[in-house]
Amino acid sequence: MKIGFVMTGSFCTFVKALRAMENLVSLGHSVTPILSEHAGGMDTRFGTADDLRERLRNITGSEIIDSIAGAEPIGPKRMFDVLIVVPCTGNTLAKLSHGITDTTAAMAVKSHLRSERPVVLALSTNDALAASAENIGRLLNRRHYYFVPFGQDDPEGKPRSLVSELSLLPETMEAALEGRQLQPILISF
Repeated sequence: MKIGFVMTGSFCTFVKALRAMENLVSLGHSVTPILSEHAGGMDTRFGTADDLRERLRNITGSEIIDSIAGAEPIGPKRMFDVLIVVPCTGNTLAKLSHGITDTTAAMAVKSHLRSERPVVLALSTNDALAASAENIGRLLNRRHYYFVPFGQDDPEGKPRSLVSELSLLPETMEAALEGRQLQPILISF
C-alpha cells in the first residue's frame, strides 16, 4: 500500500508517531512523510527539526513533502492509497473542518480527497472535548474521513484531552479502504 504520512505539531506525540511509521514500513507499505510547517521546522524540547527529518528519511527511504506546492499534486497524481494524519492536532482538525488549506498538511488532505480516497485521522489534542469537539463531529459526518479509535489519555489531569490508540492504525487503514469506520471508535486506556 502507498501511504502518505502527515505529521502535524503535537511534538510530544512524535515518538509514538515514528513507532507507528516504522510498523507500517515493517509491514511492507511504502510510506512518504509529509510535514506541516511547524512539525518540519521547529526545534522543541522533544527534538530538533533536522533530527526529525533525518529519522523520517532513514525510516522510509522517501523524500519528505514539506510545502503546499509539494502537496498539491497528491490528489491529481493519485500518489497514495490512503493518507494518514498522525498526530492530528486540534488546529489541523479546525482547518480540515472549515476547508482552510493554508498549510502543507491541510493541502495534502484536500488534494488527496479530490480523488475520493480515504483520510485517516489519529487525534492528539488537549481540547478535543472542548473547542475541538465541534470539528471532530463535523469530520465524523464527512465522507472519506476515518478516525483511529480514541479515548481520554488522562481524565483526571487533562479532562478534555483525547488521543488515538496508534496500535489500531493498520486496522483503521484497512477498514477505511473498505469504506467503513473501525469500531468501537471510543476506547478506554
